[in-house]
Amino acid sequence: MPPGWLTSLPPRARDALLAGAVERRFAADQVLFLAGAPARAMYVVLEGRVRVLRAGAGRAHVLHVEGPGGTLGEVPVFEGLDGAAPGYPATAVAAEPTRCLLLTRAAVRAAVRADPDVALALLARLAGRVRHLVERADARVGRGTRARLAALLLARHAAARGRAFALARTQQEAAEELGTVRELVVRGLRALRAAGAIRAAGGGRYVVVDEAALREIAVNG
Repeated sequence: MPPGWLTSLPPRARDALLAGAVERRFAADQVLFLAGAPARAMYVVLEGRVRVLRAGAGRAHVLHVEGPGGTLGEVPVFEGLDGAAPGYPATAVAAEPTRCLLLTRAAVRAAVRADPDVALALLARLAGRVRHLVERADARVGRGTRARLAALLLARHAAARGRAFALARTQQEAAEELGTVRELVVRGLRALRAAGAIRAAGGGRYVVVDEAALREIAVNG
C-alpha cells in the first residue's frame, strides 16, 4: 500500500504518478543508487530503512535516513524534468531489508501536470528535508565527536524508553551517522563507559547510567 501522502492525492494525480511504478526489494547494505548515477526515478520507501550518504575527506557521513513513507532522489528528478537526467547527489544504501516504489521522471512530470497538488505534496517533503539538513549542520558546528556521540546516545536512549539499545547496526554505521571515523567512536564509547555514563549490555547494546552526565557532555563537549 502506498504511504499516506500518496493515497491522499486526487485519484487522477495519483494514477498518473503511479503509472509504470515498479516495486523493488533491497537487502541490508545493498546500494539503491550511487552518487553521480543518472537520476531516472525517485524512490518511495514502503518498508525498511535507507541511509543517504555523502563521501568526502576519506570518510562517509549520513545526510538523512528515510523510513516508510520517505522519499529519495526527488531533487535531481525535478531538476532534470526538461532535459537529460542529472546525477543523484548522494548514495543511498539499505540499512535493513527494504521495499521501495520507483516512480519514473516521466510519471512525476505527468502527475504534476495532472494536478498541482502533487507538486505541493513533494515540495512540502523537500521543505522538511531542507529543515532537517540545516538542523543537522547546526548540531555539528562547533561540536566535537564526543559531544555528538553523547547526543546520539541520548536520542537512542529516549527512543528505547530506558531499555538497552544499539547505537547503530555497526560501529562504522554509527561513525557515518556522526560524521567521523570508527576509531573515534570506539574510543568515545570506551571513555563514556569508564566515566560511568553508560554501560555495555552485550551484543553491541548499551544502557544509559548517568543521563545528566551525558547531557552535560552533549552540550559542552
